[in-house]
Amino acid sequence: MAGSRDAILSLYRNLIRESKKWNSYNYRMYALRKIRHEFQEHKTIQDKDRINECYNKGVESLEIIKRQVVIGSLYSTRPLIIETIGNRG
Repeated sequence: MAGSRDAILSLYRNLIRESKKWNSYNYRMYALRKIRHEFQEHKTIQDKDRINECYNKGVESLEIIKRQVVIGSLYSTRPLIIETIGNRG
């Protein structure tokens, strides 16, 4: 079943993993915040149809993120200052 607990947790992990691949700090952080917020907001849903609807939306989002990561890697930019502060030392 698409909306099973294991499938949902796997989707969550895949969304987080793919979002961390983004070169752009702003896109990466936005995606991570958005994913965590959406899963936190919908964690109490009990209706099977609603769960499947959210799951399918998540799968679509994962495919979009994968495509955007590839496109973003073709047009890389210099790291922002906020990204380099933690790497000093």
